[in-house]
Amino acid sequence: MTNDDATELLRRMMAAAVEAADPATVLAAHLPEKPTGRCIVVGAGKSAAAMALALEKAWPDVDISGVVVTRYEHAVPTKKITVREASHPVPDAAGLAAAREIMETAAAAGEGDLVIALISGGGSSLMPMPVAPLTLDEKIIVNKMLLSSGLTIEDMNKVRRRLSLIKGGGLARAVHPAKLVTLAISDVPGDDPAAIASGPTVPDPTAGEDLSQLIDRLGPDLPEAARAILLAPAKGQSDFDVDYRLIATPQLSLEAAASVAREAGVTPTILGDALEGEARELGIAMSGMATWVARQKAPSSAPAVLLSGGETTVSIGNTKPGRGGRNTEFLLSLAIALNGHANIHALAADTDGIDGTEDAAGAMIGPNTLVRAQGAGANPKSHLSAHDSYTLFDTTGDLIRTGPTLTNVNDFRAVLVR
Repeated sequence: MTNDDATELLRRMMAAAVEAADPATVLAAHLPEKPTGRCIVVGAGKSAAAMALALEKAWPDVDISGVVVTRYEHAVPTKKITVREASHPVPDAAGLAAAREIMETAAAAGEGDLVIALISGGGSSLMPMPVAPLTLDEKIIVNKMLLSSGLTIEDMNKVRRRLSLIKGGGLARAVHPAKLVTLAISDVPGDDPAAIASGPTVPDPTAGEDLSQLIDRLGPDLPEAARAILLAPAKGQSDFDVDYRLIATPQLSLEAAASVAREAGVTPTILGDALEGEARELGIAMSGMATWVARQKAPSSAPAVLLSGGETTVSIGNTKPGRGGRNTEFLLSLAIALNGHANIHALAADTDGIDGTEDAAGAMIGPNTLVRAQGAGANPKSHLSAHDSYTLFDTTGDLIRTGPTLTNVNDFRAVLVR
């Protein structure tokens, strides 16, 4: 297998992973029985507009109306369902207006109506509806603190649910007594419905949990209104029926990539769909696993590929960061640890097409990545220390730019040993 063969195979595996989560191909199979009356649609997430379009195409003869919100530049033309756009990953006023419209639409559903909630990753920041007296500006401050805190996505969602009127089952309570069916695309470790977009249609399982340790982790700059809400005794939650259907998951996307590898004569090993931790530390760990495969031919002989998903974190600290996302930081750390290993290539990307806040989905590395970077005047270790991985890979021409994919099953990583 040549370097070009390895690069082409990695790209095909990523394409298969994204396609396996495309609402246009997977949503229709998960729809409930068609209603005899109205179908009211609400939802939020990076894939919400694409899911809405897929629903319209699947049910052209159903009386459909409603509203969903997606990230800026992620809208698609729909005929019956209104699509709003708002900011991600930091909320804005447009998101607050959309959240209010979604809640009003849900509350207008009658007992004989079917409400379908279209939920995908990113929905949490796209539907900000803070608990009083917390303001939107203060919610934005909390959101920025969470993104740079190094907390796991599970702990972030504990905070987000507690501070919101719409998350942690708030949307479902607004729908009652109408029938509610949730169609969701998972972007979280373990596919926990309470974590996908912070669970607007399922009860909050941590409603009674003491969050004081998380408050301490966020530090003294946490707005006082947020601190008071997080420390207040949790209010009781009313029970409601949950019909929650996962239409795409990280595991299904990894399995699709594994099929592409097998067809190419490469043995895949799926390490898991929920790998977490610091991105740079996972890069070092993955280097050890890949070199073990190359040296010991275990768990299989080369050519082989190690596939994984999940969501790592990047702890910024007090220094002003450069440009980068968790996938490019993972790759730069991996490249440095591999130190130009002749037979190892890798790709890491966010399946939504945007790694962090940059315009790239991720990047690729190969045996000559460090040499090319140094030849262009870049110091890989300095870029890693400054959280400036995007800049380095932009310099080497190794960034992957797909544009918005209109789906999101979190990160996709493939480490190929040839």
